[in-house]
Amino acid sequence: MHNKSIRCILIDDEPLAIEVLKSHLLQHSNIEVVSTFSNGVDALDWLNSNQVDAVFTDINMPGISGLDLVKNQYPSPHAVIFTTAHPNYAADAFDFEALDYLLKPISPERLEKAIKRLEEYMQMKKGGDDGVSLKPDFVFVKVDGQHQKVNYSDIQYVEAFADYVKIWTSNDKRIVTLQTMRNMELSLPSELFVRIHRSFIVAKSKIEAVQNNAVVIGGKQLPVGKNYKDLVQSIVNNTRLR
Repeated sequence: MHNKSIRCILIDDEPLAIEVLKSHLLQHSNIEVVSTFSNGVDALDWLNSNQVDAVFTDINMPGISGLDLVKNQYPSPHAVIFTTAHPNYAADAFDFEALDYLLKPISPERLEKAIKRLEEYMQMKKGGDDGVSLKPDFVFVKVDGQHQKVNYSDIQYVEAFADYVKIWTSNDKRIVTLQTMRNMELSLPSELFVRIHRSFIVAKSKIEAVQNNAVVIGGKQLPVGKNYKDLVQSIVNNTRLR
């Protein structure tokens, strides 16, 4: 028997859709389908007490939609791949950082791409050789063919820039590296950094002020996304004077 390394669950109210997807996934020796669900309510209940690496979920389902399920667990501890016949939900899906968005009927070739993306995500999560490597008080990022050291204490915030990220440092310089925001979020220590927007990760210690829809760092206002407001407020609540 193969050693399964990526544990998944499938959620869809169409039994045939689950069977077809499960059949395709099990062609990959490193994929394990732990369980399947015909509705989001049962899946969410299961996820509240169990962990997996990835969730493949339909969007339009009775009871609770796939989007609502993901929103309930956002930011997600696992990868999310939507499987749907409706293309018009893509923008909402990626607001919740879906790893992929597969349109039914899903071809084996398209699923293959999604699985490769999932494998890359897992490699990033495990801290593999992905362009960012961790050290105790600093991080190395790949810049112009070399790995450049950046001290955590120098980072003010990280900004998304197309397929790159800009790492803004305390001396107001920026380092541009080919990298995803998701990978940066996984790589930077959560006790020091927090995601406040789909385009911004900030150093908690560098936050000078928190406003209704923004934080201030280095005199600059950085927007707080609607899905991150509670997280930012929790930082304020945990550190303010009573």
